[in-house]
Amino acid sequence: MHPSTTSSTLGRRTALTLLAGAGAATALGGTSASAHAAADADADEAGEAGGAGEDDYATLLARAELLLTGGDFDPTDTDLAAALGRLDAAAGELWSSLDRSAERTALWADLSPVTAPGNFGQSYTRLRTLATAWATIGAQLAGSADVLGALVSALRFLHDRAYHASATESGNWWFWEIGAPRALLDTCVLLREVLPAADLADYLATVDRFVPDPDRRTNSPTLSETGANRADKCVIVALRGLLGQDTAKVALARDGLSDTRDAGRNSLLKYVSSGDGFYEDGSFVQHDAVAYTGSYGSVLLAGAALLLTLLADSPWAVTDPKVSVVREAVERSFAPLVFDGLMMDSVRGRAVSRERSVDSTAGAEVISSVLLLAAGAPAAYAERWRATVKGWIERNDSHPYLAVASVPQVARAKELLADDGVRPAHRMTGHVVLADMDRVVHRRPRWAFALSLSSRRIAGYEAGNGENLHGWYTGDGMTYLYLDDDLGQFGDGFWPTVDPYRLPGVTVDTRPRADAGTGGGTSLYRPSNTVAGGASVDGRFGVAAMRLLAAGSTLRAHKAWFFLDNAVLALGAGISAEDGRTVETIVENRNLGTSGAPTLLIDGTEQPSSQGWSSTFDGARWAHVAGVGGYVFPPSAGSAGGAGGAALHALREERTGTWRAINTGADTGGSPTPVTRRYLTLRLDHGTSPSDAGYAYALLPHATPAATESWADASPVRIVANSPSVQAVEARRDGLTAAHFWQAGGVAGLTCDGPASVLVRRGDAGISLAVADPGRTADRVTLELPFPVRSVESADASVAVVVGRRPRVTVDVGGSRGHSHRALLR
Repeated sequence: MHPSTTSSTLGRRTALTLLAGAGAATALGGTSASAHAAADADADEAGEAGGAGEDDYATLLARAELLLTGGDFDPTDTDLAAALGRLDAAAGELWSSLDRSAERTALWADLSPVTAPGNFGQSYTRLRTLATAWATIGAQLAGSADVLGALVSALRFLHDRAYHASATESGNWWFWEIGAPRALLDTCVLLREVLPAADLADYLATVDRFVPDPDRRTNSPTLSETGANRADKCVIVALRGLLGQDTAKVALARDGLSDTRDAGRNSLLKYVSSGDGFYEDGSFVQHDAVAYTGSYGSVLLAGAALLLTLLADSPWAVTDPKVSVVREAVERSFAPLVFDGLMMDSVRGRAVSRERSVDSTAGAEVISSVLLLAAGAPAAYAERWRATVKGWIERNDSHPYLAVASVPQVARAKELLADDGVRPAHRMTGHVVLADMDRVVHRRPRWAFALSLSSRRIAGYEAGNGENLHGWYTGDGMTYLYLDDDLGQFGDGFWPTVDPYRLPGVTVDTRPRADAGTGGGTSLYRPSNTVAGGASVDGRFGVAAMRLLAAGSTLRAHKAWFFLDNAVLALGAGISAEDGRTVETIVENRNLGTSGAPTLLIDGTEQPSSQGWSSTFDGARWAHVAGVGGYVFPPSAGSAGGAGGAALHALREERTGTWRAINTGADTGGSPTPVTRRYLTLRLDHGTSPSDAGYAYALLPHATPAATESWADASPVRIVANSPSVQAVEARRDGLTAAHFWQAGGVAGLTCDGPASVLVRRGDAGISLAVADPGRTADRVTLELPFPVRSVESADASVAVVVGRRPRVTVDVGGSRGHSHRALLR
């Protein structure tokens, strides 16, 4: 399809008709396998008749092109013009550096040798960018005969030299089975009406060789594809089927979503209870044990959204009613982890080390997928999603979505922003425990706090293929504070410049570490502890705990966090080590950007703002960082080292690093250009080889100095226990007692017969109770409450209550995978 002829007729009205048809069809529910079989039979008959079948392919291929280029658009729209300008800039640079000589050995000098999987994989990605510019109306390279000739020649070159049906997989399988074929087929979609038939046949044969179906790993045929990898392959097989007019292939792609080949065992349209996929609690796991909502989960969402849209209103439309799992994931899995358009790094795994994929770009990918999915979703879903996305876009002025989105993505967003009937949703609030991936999120009207834990079930970190070389402590209780007026905290050069031994929230042995993940393939580290997780009550308050068993060290610690309306209180107990090295707990390590120097107060006294300054404050009661909030160091019951304030170490420093130092990946490797950022670090030093040390500190986001001092004086939250047996607090004005029992015991009149996280809140509606077993070791937990209970208003089936003056509550926690069990009592 030449842009100067046929594509010019694919105007905005035609484009909207194509996508409207997609939306209408996707919104329809249906049966699954039987409806698919009937549709396939109809498609076969239509294809044999030579009429309707060809129309189906043409319609869907035009839709696929539209999703890549956006069709015709208003050139006077400044946002669309800017998106086109970004495409022109990227394509122009690739065009000027493309080797078009007869004697070339690679298409681009930096991608040599072309036979290396990472190099031919990236070559196809670059050709797709050039093809998109050639096919996009108004682009500088649109319709260029020179560009077209170069594209046809370049595709042949890659086929002849590197990626063809006779080649043998080597290196990273992903380039052979996902990266290269997807970019190749997208390019073929854009060039389909001018690409020589013999060339297209060769390319489809190559895809048939390396991606014959979405169900299996070609280089390991007994390995079933799961999660995002399966979604990617479904898209690839669908495009191959459409380009080759092969109805069986398109049906295979559609059925791959539901995994009909294996009776739904690896279906993407179901909730899982182990391994890869979406969990009912909102968790998403990939690679069997990595919290990956913001990377692989986002890829799955994008693939599902594209396939649902692409195949809608066709003989191959997805009619599995369990597509509701993907729709529910928007609010259940993604919304809690997106803060004003930023995807939280706590669920992005090794992707945090990718220079070109920071939290704002990862968030933009989710926005794009949700908007595409909304186009074909039932109104009840679509209306909520559009309101949510509108709020994300409008609240983020520092990293605007429209500044990074493609032409078709900008067009969809502009339509939403111009729709006065859609009111932007307010920022999400509440407390969410994602027990199935050891993650916790606490959200308030102006801030959010994420907690990254790990256990023998969920990896502390993943590294590999040269990625995430310094991610050693990201799963050891790292905390992420997001503020509504500081959206650049983790996306502005944080990962290449932060001290990787001093991540916020962690208790760490300061031993030197070797780079992780330098070899081929990916690997993950799973610690040996069982306890990681917690409980939530009233969707508003929470407690979380983690038993730290440090890797390569004798360091051990009991860590707990308590989540309140305006504060997060962190406790540590039983901190011990025998290695002769210093152990630290990092209260905060704030990225101040290139020139930030916010005022630091310690107990009301302003401290120096010069870089390189450091000092120790014995018995510090509170600290305040302008623009961030307050930190209070309250007296702590129990463990040594926690009474009467803290020995607080403060440091201002400029740190310089490179993205290359944390990521040398073939297609994700960072730049060697130095990056410098300023940091303000607050830490507690437990000394060399500590024994039974502890800590206590409260974080008060957005609090003023006066409010911080008042909090320190008034002690609105009382620490009633901080020991290796139990860690507990009372927030009396909230009527809340929160505890994590590491073993049987009692505190604040509350007794528990074994390990558990417990929240009891007395309010006007009654007594709210929540119990969880984040260690997943017990079958049953029994509590005794310190006040009378007359009746049970409601209770989960797993909760039994004996009312009376000294009520007894028995909770069947066995098999519940660390989730909360709740009751409302009177």
